Amino acid sequence: MDHTIKFWKKGDFAASFGLFVNVLTDFLVMISLLIGVVGMPKEFVFKQIVPGFGLAVLISGCVFAYFAYKLAKKTGRHDVTALPSGSSSPGIFLIVFVIMLPLYHQTNDAAFTTAVGVLWCFFEATMLIIGAFLGETLRKFVPRTVLLAALAGLAFVFLGMNPMLQSFEMPIVAFVALIIIFMNWLSKHPVLKKIPTGLLLIVVGTAIAWIAGYQSPAAVAEALKSFGFNPPMLHLNGVFDHISAALPYLLTAVPLGLSNYIFNLENVEAAAVCGDEYKTRDVMLTNGVCSAIGGLCGNPFPVTVYVGHAGWKEVGAGIGYSIASSVAIFLLSILSLMGLLLAVVPIAAIVPMLVFIAIVTGHQVVKESPKFEAPAIFVCFFPWVATWALTAVNNAISATGMSVGTGANQVSSEALHNAGLFYDGLVALGNGAPITSVLWGCIAIFTIRNTPIGGIVAAALGAVLTFVGAIHTNTIGLAQPTAMPFVWGYLLIVGFLAYKLYVNKKANIGPVTEENEKLIA
Repeated sequence: MDHTIKFWKKGDFAASFGLFVNVLTDFLVMISLLIGVVGMPKEFVFKQIVPGFGLAVLISGCVFAYFAYKLAKKTGRHDVTALPSGSSSPGIFLIVFVIMLPLYHQTNDAAFTTAVGVLWCFFEATMLIIGAFLGETLRKFVPRTVLLAALAGLAFVFLGMNPMLQSFEMPIVAFVALIIIFMNWLSKHPVLKKIPTGLLLIVVGTAIAWIAGYQSPAAVAEALKSFGFNPPMLHLNGVFDHISAALPYLLTAVPLGLSNYIFNLENVEAAAVCGDEYKTRDVMLTNGVCSAIGGLCGNPFPVTVYVGHAGWKEVGAGIGYSIASSVAIFLLSILSLMGLLLAVVPIAAIVPMLVFIAIVTGHQVVKESPKFEAPAIFVCFFPWVATWALTAVNNAISATGMSVGTGANQVSSEALHNAGLFYDGLVALGNGAPITSVLWGCIAIFTIRNTPIGGIVAAALGAVLTFVGAIHTNTIGLAQPTAMPFVWGYLLIVGFLAYKLYVNKKANIGPVTEENEKLIA
């Protein structure tokens, strides 16, 4: 049956370009933060960190393609879609601002700073590898609606909102791309069927951008100046000499490790809903090992399953897009030409694809969830909206040369509150969003189902994670003053749900299901 398995299909073109640009965008953000914010030497970043990251993405993308091939071979299906692979977006900001920025400013030593970041990455990867053997158990405990809704929340605010804002910065290009997507991917009656939609988007969008003067030959020439050959190499000399320096930072890997872990669960579940049942253990082991390999080559940024499997499947992607996008990222990383593509092709011609992925991911949870569980979907969205808003507010304040605090050149949270911005609430709800989204989704859905025991477990877990500082606070630490009100809040939820459990048993009231909900209605 092997000869019937196609490694490249019509839909792989659009999917490979869309996934490539998504990962490339994170890549460029990472590079700009390291060079522009941290202040690391450009040559060091391009010679050590960038090739190591490109290698990690290459290996994970190819392994995910292999998993898809095995699944297609086992089932005899022709519509298997590989899981997308890319960077951990929260990890980029956490590593840069919590570890690398303060360390580099203290030492002015790029190699030392990166070595500490690499040890952090090893620790995070180890958590994922160990946790891989518990993944299937957690998938059975956490309701499918919650996993899909939490993933949809992330997709909506980070994969959909930012690209939509970028689209509205260049409407002449982006509006054409959006209407082509609506006609060809959302409508059942596409136009220009013989031309792959992804190719149509890029060609039309690029032509309009060059005619309108948005792109320039000067930008292409400038991008070519960074050309150079920098293959990934082992960077182990002295790495483990810095363990003592890394220890204070390793605890910050706990919340990201948990977040990445949940993120993997969500994406595996989303793929299963589409009919592509991958083994959670294999996926998590792949991400953990690939992150560690990237670390051995001097890259401190972990890789993970990227959101969007349902969307890429919708456009007809199969196995080849995963290989093509990861190979393209790797080639650009070792040739230091990440900016060249965006100098030729306008970002506004491509990011509408990501808007589409966000739409499809959101539609998936609505389509696959029982109607009576729908309120829990929106509960899962709140933490993601908060973390997106928190990032936007912090970046905006930083752009003015200020920060949030009480000292000189700082704006107080009280002043923001008086202006109608509940900043303290954003901090509390936005920190640990991947975990908080799932916890509150579980509390909501088990309450809706009238199975309080599940909500009790979720609320108790929320109390523990808050007590250690994994959620709702800026830093890890036991019983922080800002965390304790949330701990007591979660324990009160436990108390109320325990009372509900008692009432149910006394009145012999059973759980709510889709069938008996229809009867009640």
